[in-house]
Parts: sequence; C-alpha cells; structure tokens
Amino acid sequence: MRRRIQVEAEKPQFCVTTGITFAQADAWFGNTVQDLKLDLIYPRDNTRKYPCVVWICGGAWIQMDRSAHLAYLSVLAQQGFVVASVEYRTSNEAKFPAPLQDVKAGIRYLRAHADRFNIDPDRIGVMGESAGGYLTCMAALATDPVYDVGENLEYSSAVQAACPWYPPTDFRGFQYSDPEQCAASPESLLMGKNVMRHPEEALACCPVSFVTKAAPPFLIIHGEDDHTVPFGQGEELHDELEKAGCDVTLLSIEDADHADLHFFQKEVWNEICAFFRAKL
Repeated sequence: MRRRIQVEAEKPQFCVTTGITFAQADAWFGNTVQDLKLDLIYPRDNTRKYPCVVWICGGAWIQMDRSAHLAYLSVLAQQGFVVASVEYRTSNEAKFPAPLQDVKAGIRYLRAHADRFNIDPDRIGVMGESAGGYLTCMAALATDPVYDVGENLEYSSAVQAACPWYPPTDFRGFQYSDPEQCAASPESLLMGKNVMRHPEEALACCPVSFVTKAAPPFLIIHGEDDHTVPFGQGEELHDELEKAGCDVTLLSIEDADHADLHFFQKEVWNEICAFFRAKL
C-alpha cells in the first residue's frame, strides 16, 4: 500500500535551551566555583512578550534535577508561557538561605535577559514541588534584600504569582519521636540545625513567618493523603494568607499522596494554566 500526503513546512513553535549558566556559587569549602544552570522553553515569536513560569524541582533539598519534568512543563509552553527550570544548591552543598538565594538569582537573570527569551519581565510566576514548593513560597514571600546576592542585582527577584505543590511551610509541624531522629530530617539538614532543638530558628525560615498582605496570588496544591508533607502544611499557609487578606486558593486533591501521578493529570494542569493566565 502506498500513501501520499502534502504538508506545509513551518518553523518550530518553541525553542528549548538547556544548561544556561545563570549564576556562579562557591563550592568545595569556598575553594572552587560551581555553575548554576537553568533550562528554558520559550516561543520563537519575537513580536511580543510572554509571561514566564519558573519551575523549582523537589527532592527534600538533598537532590534535584532541573530537567526532570520538562515534558510536563511543555504543557505550560503550549499555553503561551515561557518556562524556566532553575537549579539550586542542595543541603549537602550549602545551608539555608543558599537555595533561596540561587532561585532568586535565576529570577533576576531571566529579567536581565527578558528580551532574549521573549519574556515579559512584569509577569513572572513561580511553581515547584515539595522542597521546590517550599522555595516557591519563599521566593514569593521573602523580600528581604539579604536573599538577593550575586549578579544582576539591579533587577528584582519579585514574582507576581506562586503555585507551590505540597510545600513544607512550618518545620515544627513534622513529627519525630525524638531530637536524634529529627537531626537527620531534611528540614534539619537544610537549616544545619536540629529543628526540635531550635524551634524558633526553624520557624524564622518558614513560609508561614513571611506572610504579609503584600503577598502575590497563591494557588496551593496538596494531596489529602500526603504521608511525607502532611496536608496540614498546605492548610496552614493557606489560612495565614487568607487571614492577611491575600488572594489564595487551596486546591486539595482527593486520595493523592506525595508527588504521585494525581498531580500530572489533565485536570490539575488545567487548573494551573488557568491560575497563571488569570494572575500573570
């Protein structure tokens, strides 16, 4: 059997660029320098500027892979967004606030190179899962200049919308049998201090401590059956934002555990796309 079709040749709609160095950070006890990289999906159309969504990968602040979800993130690109996935140092490389400083450096880089990537610098949102959800919250809420270090400091790291997935929001809410068990927890490793022995310091680096009425719009997505980051963590942040008079929605997913396939279904991504279209 023979078949013949005629197609019109068109240029690809998107550019995918991986491994862009957006900042450098101290490594190996301050004796070497580490390149921090980001991946980008952006429209080839340079006749207009597009809103940008910055993705932050999870991994308990112990490991991360900025390219892990590029296939899913392409859904946002198809809906008219530039998508950037940023790298940050993990807790074995640097303690808090280093990962937050890295994320903010990535946001400033995107603003500094907005023309190159067809980004509207006034419409940048942030989204991430688990540890990346925590960093999403902090990128949106922590506005103290101490968190902006490095290059492109003439540009803002502020974001206009935030969508954290199952985020840790109050480290004191994680239950451990004793301080010895807590010492090995992801939260303690991020801080470099035992959360149970230093509860006030733990709270001081949690999203619930940074809520003000100036917070950007939030869509918090959390599974009701999360056995890793309890659903109450998302609820607590939602309630604090609501109490402050902020624009916030808690999207709870029935029967969903931590980072399971529920979050990658069409219904959830429709909610995400609708949120960023409305708020950016």
